[in-house]
Amino acid sequence: MSSPDRVPHQPSQQTLEMAPSEASPRRMSHPLQVRHLGSVLEAKHASAVWPELDYVPVWESMRSFTAARTDQSPDEIWLLAHRPVFTQGQAGKPEHVLLPGDIPVVQIDRGGQVTYHGPGQIVVYVMVDVRRSAIGVRELVEQLELSVIDVLASYGVQAQSQRKAPGVYVNGAKIAALGLRIRQGCSYHGLSFNIDMDLAPFARINPCGYAGLEVTQLRDQINTALSRDALMTDAARRLVEILHKRLGYSEFIETSQTRMNSKG
Repeated sequence: MSSPDRVPHQPSQQTLEMAPSEASPRRMSHPLQVRHLGSVLEAKHASAVWPELDYVPVWESMRSFTAARTDQSPDEIWLLAHRPVFTQGQAGKPEHVLLPGDIPVVQIDRGGQVTYHGPGQIVVYVMVDVRRSAIGVRELVEQLELSVIDVLASYGVQAQSQRKAPGVYVNGAKIAALGLRIRQGCSYHGLSFNIDMDLAPFARINPCGYAGLEVTQLRDQINTALSRDALMTDAARRLVEILHKRLGYSEFIETSQTRMNSKG
């Protein structure tokens, strides 16, 4: 990856709270690195733009980053948006890909079935040393789900998780999908959070392997005049502020990454 432009974290104007009983008892000794891939992050205006990135180069970078990690490597979260793509998990069944049409289907190494990524969706890749952090995979998934639920609550939207079908749901419609891979004790892949997108491509698949599963997005759940980029940026900031606390980090450092390559 290219050298990032370091931007100090600026607290949101809104205080985002978690129930005290839900705060992580872990205390990480290092800050969480938060990279905005393909975006231009402006500290003065606290805004970002969200160009769409091809899936495969980012996936290759995740794999390279994870393979090169040492015991001293900081944990990272990558925030980005993808060009339209269907991704099929390791055990994904081809019958769940109905009519992909002109949208490519990429067979990848995360868990789960097929899902869709596209413009207007925040993708959060979670590179955490799970051995060092002493967090179990199930707990990591739960903290990711709870972080999205907290973000939605901050907008006045009630959401739930389902233990048998990982993800976050609003009135039964899926608004965030999760899928991880653990390699050498470290996680990669992560979650996708529907913000302001064309939901039609989800009809070309059985989302996450469930025929007829409804999907929704933040734009359809709230009343806001924010543009798509502004709403994505606002939701991403709320998510990072909550997630880093849930995972036990005392602070995080944001950077903007304008170019990607497969070297990590």
